[in-house]
Amino acid sequence: MDTIKLGDVEITRVVERHGGFGPLHTLVPGTPDPAPGWLVPDHHDPATGVMIAAAQTWVLRSAGRTILVDTGVGNDRVRPNPLFNGWQTDFLERLTDIVDPGDVDVVVNTHVHADHVGWNTHNLGGEWTPTFPNAAYLIPRADEEHFRGSAVHDDSVAPILAAGLATLWDTSFRIDENLELEAAPGHTPGSALLRLRSGTDRAVFVGDMVHSPYQLTDPLCNSMFCLDQGQARATRRRVLGRAADERELVVPAHFAGHGAVEVKENGDGFAISGWAGFQSISS
Repeated sequence: MDTIKLGDVEITRVVERHGGFGPLHTLVPGTPDPAPGWLVPDHHDPATGVMIAAAQTWVLRSAGRTILVDTGVGNDRVRPNPLFNGWQTDFLERLTDIVDPGDVDVVVNTHVHADHVGWNTHNLGGEWTPTFPNAAYLIPRADEEHFRGSAVHDDSVAPILAAGLATLWDTSFRIDENLELEAAPGHTPGSALLRLRSGTDRAVFVGDMVHSPYQLTDPLCNSMFCLDQGQARATRRRVLGRAADERELVVPAHFAGHGAVEVKENGDGFAISGWAGFQSISS
């Protein structure tokens, strides 16, 4: 297992898939061309121009419970984006080696995009069925409403609602004494972050607030997927500023390499001051 511990909270990284996720300058249009060399090799392949990233889930053990943060793309999905269409991976088997799906207590969806809610459900006899039948699924209300009628809502959110497993929340939601959800809109209307505070350790799981480490150095740089560009920039600047002030480990959804990072103020942006203790994954 690829695990670190912050205070009393254990964090395990489970990668669904890792590699090229599309052209860096398309996905994150503000990235300089050529891209900074320090992104190589963990986050950028200069030979192909693609951004190296990961679809992954964070398994947290906190206050006697098991919490999953984001559930990846999932198998058997029909998606308009070819990047996420028709995946078949052994993710669920590898996750089950860490925790039985029936023993998961809480599932956090930082937002309702296809690569964050996929394993909420699985295809069982032709029906989309909750993968974690005993879990409370914490879903931002604004995103649940915004994405109604979409394929991702139909196969990955609606079955959770129908099963009575969803908890829709608005501004904030406390999970336990170590973990609290907080609204962080911009990327989507309901985008959220998860703050971890245990002992003297701090972390913030930021979902898709950043896709590439370059955005840490230039917080005005959005991804192509940010629905409200101005709000996304303001949220990114605010969250990274607090992370620098409080020495929070920043845990994005898609970073490859060591997966999470510490930042410090650097002019109008931030500089990387250290990486997490997770094993590095690279191309």
